Amino acid sequence: MDLLIVEPLEAEVMQWLAARYALRFAPELADDPRAFRQALYNVRAMIVPPTVTLDAQALHFAPVLRAVGRVSAGAENIDLDACARARVEVVRGLTATAQAEAEFMIGALLSMLRRVPVAGSDGMRVGRELGAATVGLIGMAPAARSMAKMLAGFGSRMVGYDPSLHASDTLFERWRVRPLGLRDLLEQSDAVCVQLSYFSRYHGLLGERFLPFCKPNQVMVSIGHSALFDEAALAQALTRGHLSAAWLDSLEPGALDPGRPLSGIENLQITPRVASTTRESRLRSAWAVVKRIDEVLRAGGPSQRDFSETVPSVPADLADEPQWP
Repeated sequence: MDLLIVEPLEAEVMQWLAARYALRFAPELADDPRAFRQALYNVRAMIVPPTVTLDAQALHFAPVLRAVGRVSAGAENIDLDACARARVEVVRGLTATAQAEAEFMIGALLSMLRRVPVAGSDGMRVGRELGAATVGLIGMAPAARSMAKMLAGFGSRMVGYDPSLHASDTLFERWRVRPLGLRDLLEQSDAVCVQLSYFSRYHGLLGERFLPFCKPNQVMVSIGHSALFDEAALAQALTRGHLSAAWLDSLEPGALDPGRPLSGIENLQITPRVASTTRESRLRSAWAVVKRIDEVLRAGGPSQRDFSETVPSVPADLADEPQWP
């Protein structure tokens, strides 16, 4: 079997795949890990939802697997190191969701800036305007470029930090973002957007070393993995006034349970990974993923380059729109 589809896709995408490959559409496997592993023995590529875990144990049941695709949300359910060892390419349409994620963050900032009033020079407590704010971008991901374009329209001043980029990287100048260290960014920003890709080395990056230095009345929205934050430090920042409000679009299960640091904090808002999911972004992402999987399958094996997450058909300067048929 060429292709296993566990995550429902748009009708036109499914029709395009069915005309080219022997495929099985089995969304029920998402709720049956044992049946899922047993279905992998002759699968060359698959597309799975965020509820399906693909780790070293599952890959043991997939000897001919060459590519695994993720259309929506992140890839936290996929063991990237195990896939690298097995020479299985992880395919994601990383730029396809950038517009949706940027619009979500803009909306979250506007909401928080207006609903968390601060005292003005006359003592009256009022909301704030995004156009008068300095906005810090943590992580220069594709969504950050879309954010930079939108924020420029508001007239906001933009500063940015990415641990994988040197301050002299031309990306900052190209997106009109002033590079700063993380502490300086937090000290100068009225609003902060976190879209940093998660790696284990960034675990707890936003913790007690940096969060106490947030600018007074700062608001923060994150579409990144919640493991970027230290729970206790974030709770202290929100309860002690270092942060006026925070909005996380991802939070590990149980983090709000009684006894955990973030339990019962009123100025913390959580949404269940909705930033990247719109009707338009899903279609863009689906086409980007299936076109790259088509390339891998037609090549008869994995690509010859070193393993990396795939950004299908996107030039170096991150084109505004991904390509699809």
